Amino acid sequence: MVFPAVLAALAAFFVLHTDAAVIAPPPVDATFDYQIGAAYDPPAGVTVVSRDREAPVAPGMYTICYVNAYQTQPGEVAWWQREHDDLLLRGDDGEYVVDGEWNEILLDVSTPAKREAIAGIVGGWIDGCARDGFRAVEPDNIDSYDRSDGRLTVEDSIAYLELLVPYAHRAGLALGQKNAPELGTRGRDLGLDFAIAEDCGRWEECTAYTGVYGHVIDVEYTDGGFRKACRAVGAGASVVRRDVKVTAPGSATYRYDAC
Repeated sequence: MVFPAVLAALAAFFVLHTDAAVIAPPPVDATFDYQIGAAYDPPAGVTVVSRDREAPVAPGMYTICYVNAYQTQPGEVAWWQREHDDLLLRGDDGEYVVDGEWNEILLDVSTPAKREAIAGIVGGWIDGCARDGFRAVEPDNIDSYDRSDGRLTVEDSIAYLELLVPYAHRAGLALGQKNAPELGTRGRDLGLDFAIAEDCGRWEECTAYTGVYGHVIDVEYTDGGFRKACRAVGAGASVVRRDVKVTAPGSATYRYDAC
């Protein structure tokens, strides 16, 4: 008789292995640096780094590829408008729905056809991450439905995320849940491999990630949140303090600490 746990382990093995590479989440409780604003030589002791998909991989380190999967990067708006304007979310007034904090237009993942089209574009970026030597993907703004003026739902977000999982795994990359603690176990059930949270200490929601994933990274942008996260989950998760603009050393706003 084959026990269910054995079957589950075998299933996980075949999901996490491809012809190209073994899919491995970031090491548990590794010292991390968040460099999505600018790439630079990491501080001593850092072994895991997240960088923008257009930045180089950090030599000798486990490097996560940041991809804005649900919203437009400010510098790419003209390209989206020229090539895929129909995939940008609009309100009832016909105007773009914009995340005002970062001035990013939301992508329209409200229908199966649009989700497939956007996943094809983002999937190409994921393939590029793999070619460049990244080990994992951080798909940002999963929770964009919270900023959609009711045009998008959490179900839309999950249905689109479900399309990204096989893209990443076929490329040999782990795929992380970025924020959205309200997903509970649903991201893991889709096949997500780890989580990256922002300010989970500040908002006292870190256990929403550590209770689901064995590999959790938390980025705090306030001193109080950093202290809370270190106390709550610092023994088993990678917790760092960064400045909100994630600037490089030499900037007047640069901040980095880890626990």
